[in-house]
Amino acid sequence: MNFEEILSLIGGFGRFQKILYVWICLPQIFLACHMLVSIFTEATPPHVCRPVLAPGDRPDLHLNTSLLPDHGEHLACPDPQNASNHSCRGGWEYNTDVFHSTVVTEWDLVCENARFNTIVCSIYMCGPLVGALLFGSLSDRFGRKPIILVGLAFQAVFGVGAALAPNIYVYTLLRFMVGTAVSAVVMNAFVLGTEWTGPKRRMLAGLMTDYFFGFGYILLAGVAYLVRDWRHLQLAISAPCFLFFFYLWVLPRSARWLMANQRKEEAHQLIRRAAQLNRKPLQEELNIQQMLGRDMAEVRRHTLMDLIRTPRIRKQSLVLFYLWFATILLYFGLALNISGFGEDVYLSHLLFGLVEIPARTMVLFTINRSRRLSQAGYLGVGGLACLLMVLIPHEFTTVRMAMGLVGKFGATASLSVIYVYSAEIFPTVVRQNGIGMGSTCGRVGGVLAPLVHLLQDYHLHAPMILFGLVALIGSGLTLLLPETANQPLRETIEEVEEDSCPR
Repeated sequence: MNFEEILSLIGGFGRFQKILYVWICLPQIFLACHMLVSIFTEATPPHVCRPVLAPGDRPDLHLNTSLLPDHGEHLACPDPQNASNHSCRGGWEYNTDVFHSTVVTEWDLVCENARFNTIVCSIYMCGPLVGALLFGSLSDRFGRKPIILVGLAFQAVFGVGAALAPNIYVYTLLRFMVGTAVSAVVMNAFVLGTEWTGPKRRMLAGLMTDYFFGFGYILLAGVAYLVRDWRHLQLAISAPCFLFFFYLWVLPRSARWLMANQRKEEAHQLIRRAAQLNRKPLQEELNIQQMLGRDMAEVRRHTLMDLIRTPRIRKQSLVLFYLWFATILLYFGLALNISGFGEDVYLSHLLFGLVEIPARTMVLFTINRSRRLSQAGYLGVGGLACLLMVLIPHEFTTVRMAMGLVGKFGATASLSVIYVYSAEIFPTVVRQNGIGMGSTCGRVGGVLAPLVHLLQDYHLHAPMILFGLVALIGSGLTLLLPETANQPLRETIEEVEEDSCPR
């Protein structure tokens, strides 16, 4: 008897699993806030050089902050061609109508220091990449629950620490640590939920966590609107994470992981507890030793090299890795650049958050018909919207916002599909390795997304052209993959290589 059969006996999505998903979904709200808070905390408001005052001069006679420019960095920075005028000796004066203070205004990350702000954002995005590599292996060694708890603790401690950072270097380091925590929680919460849920409800349960991420996206717009000081905002999204301390007692461990690590008695107790909560008490003893031997044999036989060792798996793996990269590059390329879609950053962020709800809902209706066409279609819509945006003049803000929402819709839906599609394409023996590598490639896209916007210094439309082309190439490559909707999952690499039937 394997664990899937055990789940069918005790209930694949009963009361136990529903309570588990409550605990899994709640942190997603704060994870969304941490992923996107830099839009507000690291924003660059309009600014001008503060004049150097002669002895006895009054500042208000030289500068009226209400006249600060709304647009145009060239109005705020000295002429770089004039070496003697390359830096503002009197510092900068910032407009406080929208942001009372940001990281940029506190440490003057403007003009010749402006690129450092983008680098800070990319370093943060390196955090989830490092976290995926580090906490993925640690969770296999110590279990899902301990790593989730560590991630939540990191999120609270380092998030509050970032709000108290004395300089930009400490702030960058602490934000990086928060980024590692995001991966620790997201990845292991997804795995924990998957390992306790029956196959018929896994897709729906997985999308449920996406909805809560969307709720956090929307919530951040309201919190940021009410809290205009960057330190207070950082504190507002970090301090509540200390409340997750009670997860020590309510979050269950993974029975599947316990069995794979020869902790049979603990696994047995958890399974019986789940059965009782689901009102399906077990009537027979479970042959856990048999399940343990089977699971351990599978883990020992396969490595990452198996993803590229045989031709069909190699082709599918490389395409999926690119799809992960393209999808997350597109998602964060749009999400982190909302200032390019309208003058009201709070309204733009709110709309970008609201569009996640219909996007994820649409996936529920299309993914069961075709995984392949859903992935190709949504990614293609996102890429095409980016290219069309190049043709829309900047003064047509409403049209640009509408097109941006279409692009965000496609990116969000594509991100929801890729998790399910990857899990079904990779055979069981390499599924965990395949999804892990795909997620890593996606994190690389997240790191590059803020840096791509630096291309605006060379061509105004270069970032959107790049995002659009990368997404459209991914849409086309998706057609090389097999269809997995309503198909049995492949268990071994041999099954994939020998499968010559069109799917």
